[in-house]
Amino acid sequence: MITDLTQGSTRKMLWLFSIPMLLSVAFQQMYHIVDSIIAGKCIGEHALAAVGASHPITMIFMAVAVGSNIGCAVVVSRLFGAKEYRDLKTAVCTIFITCTIASIVMTVLGLLSGNWMLSAIQTPDDVFADASVYLKIYILGYLFSFLYNIANGVFTSLGDSRTPLYFLIGSSIGNIILDLFFVLVLKMGVAGVAWATLAAQAVASLLALIALIHRLKQLKTTETYDKFSFAMLKQVTIVAIPSILQQCFVSVGNLFVQSAVNSYGSAVVAGFSACQKLNVFCVTCMTTLSNGLSSFTAQNLGAKKAERVTEGWKAGSLLGVLVCVPFFLFYFFCSKTAMGLFLEADSTEAIQAGVDYLKIVTPFYFIVIFKVMCDGVLRGASAMLQFMTGTFADLFLRVVLAFVFAKGLGFGPTGIWMAWPVGWTLSTLISYNFYRRKPWLSARDAAPQPPRKGH
Repeated sequence: MITDLTQGSTRKMLWLFSIPMLLSVAFQQMYHIVDSIIAGKCIGEHALAAVGASHPITMIFMAVAVGSNIGCAVVVSRLFGAKEYRDLKTAVCTIFITCTIASIVMTVLGLLSGNWMLSAIQTPDDVFADASVYLKIYILGYLFSFLYNIANGVFTSLGDSRTPLYFLIGSSIGNIILDLFFVLVLKMGVAGVAWATLAAQAVASLLALIALIHRLKQLKTTETYDKFSFAMLKQVTIVAIPSILQQCFVSVGNLFVQSAVNSYGSAVVAGFSACQKLNVFCVTCMTTLSNGLSSFTAQNLGAKKAERVTEGWKAGSLLGVLVCVPFFLFYFFCSKTAMGLFLEADSTEAIQAGVDYLKIVTPFYFIVIFKVMCDGVLRGASAMLQFMTGTFADLFLRVVLAFVFAKGLGFGPTGIWMAWPVGWTLSTLISYNFYRRKPWLSARDAAPQPPRKGH
């Protein structure tokens, strides 16, 4: 279902559009959590630590896919809002050709450098072999993950947040069933967890591509469109590259943080892995709402309805706060129960590390939600300088503070956890200041326009 977000009640349209996106990412994160639960409960603490140790490296690869998703979605949303369907189809074809090539290059690089990256972040020796196996299998399936993310971004740009939800539900259920089969029946260990994820993502990506081709045929055009355009690639790149860099900055920062965590041994790594799965669940829900706001902003600026942008930010922020409430209540007040999902009771050091993290970080969800909503508007308005500045500030502060608190001030792992709330608070002030200046009022005129044939 294609939806025009430039009409009707702002709150109603944005919420109806964003909630299916939220459910999609909830299912996606759910099967990531199940991966870790099965690794920790059915294989052991070291398996959980192995999956966790490879996580920040896999997130670098995902950063390119998600950044491409976000950046491309802004351009396609702008074209859809302006009813430029011919250029929209050219943009989509150009994006998929470019991203297919990029994903293949990334796969080769990942397979060649995976063990080196694990060594660079001081992965403990007792989990290195399993972490290496998990990482290599993950990278083998990267093409599917990349293409699914791009398809998801295009669906979102067209105002369709329900179709990706259906694919994610099917993929999540399939991933869980395969997890249990490969690990419990075939006894494949950590490799089974990785193969289950690869298979589920492969099916979801192929079905999403088929559905997207059918959906694009519904957008009727009187002129033929180019299957690839360097001029369109340039327009997409202007927005996509900053989004990719933003995601990569965060992922590289997480590598440094993971390196600091790894220095405290596999028990702390296991605890950090478990609580990070929980934390990423909530934060990904926030960023998904932010992505929805980006599409809303881009469509309305494309339709020259800038007055709806501020209304969208308020509606998105309210929804974000409501979404954070159940996460906070469960993580903060039932932190031991949450950690018990992943770890056996005798893993006391790992459980305590995770509990400390959740107690320190989760109250600040209600601050960072405003940052990601500001970022969503800035990105949707193509105000990329402000967007990148706010993002880099968040990354820089959290990484530097993690080492200052943990190593410099001697707080140990607790110091690493403390870096999150302090970094989030300061970077939120920066992003809100950029948003308050309403750069989209000039960005809508300064944003690059799609090329037209014969011009």
